Amino acid sequence: MMVQYPELQATEDGSLTLYTPCFGEHYHSTHGAVQESRHIYTGLALEGRLATWHQDKGKALRLFEVGLGTGLNALLTALIANKEQIPIHYTSIEKYPLPKEIFHHLSYEDVIGKGSDELLRRLHESPWGEDVCITPFFTLHKVLGDLTDYTFPQALDVVYYDAFSPEAQPELWEERLFLSLYDAMNCQATLATYCAKGVVRRALQHAGFSVERLPGPPGKREVLRAVKVRG
Repeated sequence: MMVQYPELQATEDGSLTLYTPCFGEHYHSTHGAVQESRHIYTGLALEGRLATWHQDKGKALRLFEVGLGTGLNALLTALIANKEQIPIHYTSIEKYPLPKEIFHHLSYEDVIGKGSDELLRRLHESPWGEDVCITPFFTLHKVLGDLTDYTFPQALDVVYYDAFSPEAQPELWEERLFLSLYDAMNCQATLATYCAKGVVRRALQHAGFSVERLPGPPGKREVLRAVKVRG
């Protein structure tokens, strides 16, 4: 059987995304991959949490991502960690890792800046299943596995929920996963997702989160941000 690799495609802000024939979806918004990631994940999730996060000496902010994908969210987060000198421990689970034939062609330097492509390759080439110090302020732990039978790491401060849509992967949007995730998160921890569907919002609320609908990036009317307001 011929393997159907994801296909590289340009988005409107000049950055690349991938289209997967397997699920019939893009990894990012075609209106702009980088601007989507900056708006939803490093913006609403990470920067939203940093506004209330008080760093203890020697303690890293613990971040969990559903879907490593192209590595764009991890890349942008690593750049913020370095710039702000905030230690971040970043765990990401991925069931369908990209082969070298794909990630070696990913490039974001024209949009993000010089040096970002080298950092992105280091993220992809780092070994699975162990903590890897990518930079002095960014430690990556990649998990090769299925979210539906995964035990979440504890004491999470930020969650990027970036799975394919509920239509493509309904099993990744079930309330039981949000319940488990809620239990794994610190008080005031923040989760953001591009998916603003009512069924997802209600599942997050039923799990205990305080959920708000916020304006999305270009091409997306609304996104969701959820906060664990009680310990």
